[in-house]
Amino acid sequence: MTDREPREGDGHQFSEGQGFEEPYEGFDIDPPELEVDPTDVDPVDDHVLVDLLDDANIAGDEVDSDALIDVGLSYMGIKRYEEAVDAFERAARYAANDTDEQEARVNQGVAHAELEEWDAAASAHEEALFLDEDGPFAAEAETNLAYALWEFGETEDAYHHAEEAVRKDKRLPHGWYNLGFMENEQGRHEPALDALNNAIRLGFKQADVFEEKARALDELGREEEATDVVEHAEEIRSQQEERLVDQG
Repeated sequence: MTDREPREGDGHQFSEGQGFEEPYEGFDIDPPELEVDPTDVDPVDDHVLVDLLDDANIAGDEVDSDALIDVGLSYMGIKRYEEAVDAFERAARYAANDTDEQEARVNQGVAHAELEEWDAAASAHEEALFLDEDGPFAAEAETNLAYALWEFGETEDAYHHAEEAVRKDKRLPHGWYNLGFMENEQGRHEPALDALNNAIRLGFKQADVFEEKARALDELGREEEATDVVEHAEEIRSQQEERLVDQG
């Protein structure tokens, strides 16, 4: 892919998370030897981090790509996104089949997006689609690719992929949410409302989706309904903040 110029942010949060809080000291993708200090083993992986293995000394069929994906997902859960990128890269490299590689590439793209590395995110999702454009993770790749392209201001291509996502999987809630946002942005508020309602019916009930729905209702002149939906979004945000305080 050619390098893209990122667009100015508009505040929209897609279905993926955000944030990167701590400095990353990455491991060497091709370390010269296997030297694992027990004090350096990450507690996130009870396999003693297979991503510390020396690639030169192991055969591909000796690596469990599913375990590497699990490692990457664990890193995502603690917001260590660069380590997640590395784990997913290895998972893709050692995948036994296209389906496993596609899953790894989609997750890799999500990790890049968390780092706001939009070009790398788009490339990972494009690789996933190249492997199998109708595969089990193709719809996820489509909506996440739409997200990355939108961030670069490639709105036409982004919209195309957002549509493809829900065409491939009509039960993909965050796919409908992303499509609804893009419809709103382009002044098509009736289809935006339909898409956002689909997202909600399918279980995507974060505050963001209700705020987008309120925006569509307001633009359609349905101010009273919009006010009710905004209040519901505020309740959700308040509940989320309370949970965070309780967890802290």
